[in-house]
Amino acid sequence: MSIETAAAEIREEFSWLEDWEARYAHIIDLGKANPALADSEKTAQSVVRGCASQVWMVTDVDDGHLVVRAESDAMIVSGLIALLVRLYSGAPLQDIETFDAKALLDEIGVSGALTAQRSNGLASMLERIRQDARQALAA
Repeated sequence: MSIETAAAEIREEFSWLEDWEARYAHIIDLGKANPALADSEKTAQSVVRGCASQVWMVTDVDDGHLVVRAESDAMIVSGLIALLVRLYSGAPLQDIETFDAKALLDEIGVSGALTAQRSNGLASMLERIRQDARQALAA
């Protein structure tokens, strides 16, 4: 699935949520459904730096597409991870750098309600995905 298709689905899903409480509850539900990483994948190399919570991210490349899996020890962060995984996992490497996930998260009413600390963590997760895609393209 393309990033644009995933973004359209997320926009539609969040369009039914009328206020921040409903969005927050939905994000937490997404986090609860996010598959856990194996303990062996939670390494110093997979830690996303810049997050207040513990976040581990593992990326692989499959036929020119990035496969993203991640986990956090915080419920809201797990939900944000679930959104990023839906957006980027399976996306063509060349499309990852150009998609503006921050604008999408602003549009669906998520970014504005995050604390500065959570916003910084989200930016770190996005940068890690972009960095891993850039490295895969360069290889």
